[in-house]
Amino acid sequence: MDDSEHQQIAGVLLDVVRTGEARVKRVVYPAGLRWSVDLKAVVGTDLCQHAHVGFLAQGEIRFEYPDGCVVHCIAPQAVAIEPGHDAEITSDVPAVLIEFDFEGDTVGRIGLAGAHAAH
Repeated sequence: MDDSEHQQIAGVLLDVVRTGEARVKRVVYPAGLRWSVDLKAVVGTDLCQHAHVGFLAQGEIRFEYPDGCVVHCIAPQAVAIEPGHDAEITSDVPAVLIEFDFEGDTVGRIGLAGAHAAH
């Protein structure tokens, strides 16, 4: 039985499987996508308010916070990104991110900061 959810939002492919209290997601971001250009209007917030915790299996993603801090992730790499960022796919290939989350409680359950603190 296939219990996964499949969605496409503004060109982003999303496969979600619920397991216990968590979700495991495969997110495929197209090359060249920028959150503030391609997803901001769809989501309705100025910045991405999701925490991203997982493994970047393919591609490159550049996360930028309002304070100017930039986190550049290049596959293969573990990813732990706090909410409140813009993001851009900087590779010529789609970025594939395998994420683990607890929907609205990811920050608390995983122990990330609720907002970015300059490093």
